[in-house]
Amino acid sequence: MNEYIRMSKKPLACVVLAAGKGSRMKSDTDKVLHMLAGKPMIKWLLGTLAQLSPEKIIVVTAPDMEEVQAACAPHTIAIQQEANGTGGAVKAALSVLDGFDGDVLIALGDCPLVSLQTFSDLIDSRGDAGFSVLGTVMNDPTGYGRLVLDEQGIVQKIVEEKDASDEERQIQIINTGVFCVDGKYLADWLGKIEPSNAQGEYYLTDLPKIAACDGKICSAIATLDPSEVMGCNTKADLAVLESVLQNRLRHEALLDGVQMVDPATVYFNFDTKIAPGVMIEPNVFFGSDVSVEAGVHIKAFSHIEGAYIKSGAIIGPFARLRPGADIGEDVKVGNFVEVKKSTIGKGSKINHLAYVGDCEMGENVNFSAGAITVNYDGYDKHKTIIGAGAMVGSNVNLVAPITVGESAFLAAGSTLSKDVPADALAVAREPVKIHKGWAAKYRAGKEKKGLS
Repeated sequence: MNEYIRMSKKPLACVVLAAGKGSRMKSDTDKVLHMLAGKPMIKWLLGTLAQLSPEKIIVVTAPDMEEVQAACAPHTIAIQQEANGTGGAVKAALSVLDGFDGDVLIALGDCPLVSLQTFSDLIDSRGDAGFSVLGTVMNDPTGYGRLVLDEQGIVQKIVEEKDASDEERQIQIINTGVFCVDGKYLADWLGKIEPSNAQGEYYLTDLPKIAACDGKICSAIATLDPSEVMGCNTKADLAVLESVLQNRLRHEALLDGVQMVDPATVYFNFDTKIAPGVMIEPNVFFGSDVSVEAGVHIKAFSHIEGAYIKSGAIIGPFARLRPGADIGEDVKVGNFVEVKKSTIGKGSKINHLAYVGDCEMGENVNFSAGAITVNYDGYDKHKTIIGAGAMVGSNVNLVAPITVGESAFLAAGSTLSKDVPADALAVAREPVKIHKGWAAKYRAGKEKKGLS
């Protein structure tokens, strides 16, 4: 966690604007609930805001956004009854802010990657100003509103591109829509915003001229990293945000001592826990709830979710660990092996082409190629228990529920549905029948028929 402490000691409240439906996402899922590294984008934002230690966080939604409201619990929800602009959205939060005269930070629910440092700097920059606005510098600001500053860096106005003069369009500092406002004036200033635009909506961008009438200035800061203030309106935007976030997670992992051959091809979940000293080869995907201890080697093209991997294990290449996979020390899970809801004891080997599901496997078991636990009968899942030191031959089918004793040998090609005692040999296959000369006679018959 970032240990930065904001300089401002004023009380802080945060208002998150999350009422947008996100129709351009072309999805039944509300925009701010779309996932980034396995977590809804709005939860990334709320997590960052919580680190600012605000007195309250208020999330503004539309009336029928129950899923968003549930995702934002336990924070206060305010309802924007009418979709009438950003000013209207903040107005919806005023009843919760009644009497609050500290800093009011206004953030956007679809702009989830603003850093703690940037939020802190924005709050500190307000000082005695009426409010402050966050900008960013873009080489090509086409399509964005501009911050028009005077020589002292004070915001004179925020102008939308369609309303900007040719000179104003050359400005490269754009408005991100993130503000910090003096709570004493917020309600009064919001009441003075007029819906004088073509859309008939109330916009926060009118605040500089309104504040100026009360002798209050608008200060500004600009982050030099546009990616952290990127909003999300389409699935294409979502993909870019995912890329930005994954790069952050990769960088953090590298700094923590995780080795990656090709970091750009490794994908983390928000809760992935990788210890220092782990080696990760290219094209590895981590789903939710994965913990990896030091000294593990994860080979290329492995997919891991819901798994705990203990030290010294070697996973992959082309391995799949599903939820409930508990991989012991020095275990080898090789290529084209799938493990699900199973505990694999220390030193056991499942080197290739195998399935282990609903299994309790002891230490130093050899689970050979093509062997599987037959855990599903079409209705229920059943458990397989394999004792320490057992040898499971190639293409063995263990029909659960079944227990294999310690150091037992299971002959290749066997299908077993009865328990096998310790130190026993189990063979369950048809005797080989050999008909000498059969193949030659068969071919001769086929050739003769072909000549007739």
